[in-house]
Amino acid sequence: MTRIKKTVGAYYKRAWDEVVSPRYRSGDPAPGTNPERFSRMLDAAQYLADHIHEAPVWIVPCMQGANSTRTAGSSIYPAVQNMLLAARALGLGATLTTLYLNFEKEVEAGLGLPPDVHSYALIPVGYPMGRFGPVRRVPLADVTYGDRWGQPYRDS
Repeated sequence: MTRIKKTVGAYYKRAWDEVVSPRYRSGDPAPGTNPERFSRMLDAAQYLADHIHEAPVWIVPCMQGANSTRTAGSSIYPAVQNMLLAARALGLGATLTTLYLNFEKEVEAGLGLPPDVHSYALIPVGYPMGRFGPVRRVPLADVTYGDRWGQPYRDS
């Protein structure tokens, strides 16, 4: 494992421990899931926070430009989705995360990026542990609204 992965991984874990984990663990399960599945998801996210530096490959999509914003580089995200789908088709585990952006300047320095280059995501890639099968989806009507917030979605 490289010094870069250790450095960036420490910032990722700090963001998880200080900001994200307390928020999720104190709230209700995500829409469309149950407490058991939500707990498993949190356990997996905790594992990632503890071990992200061990992922064999990291992909860090970047954009050059001194005044870049998150929306200026948003075209990166469809490409990231294609990478995630390709990884899954090859039997690899991968995930998009931006959690490290809580420490954006420190992480970009740790990655050795020039001042006018900014990262938009971190995608750890590796071989999954345990069961790795088809993704389960909840019914669309359970997680969407029609026309307005709170108005039930009707597939007609």
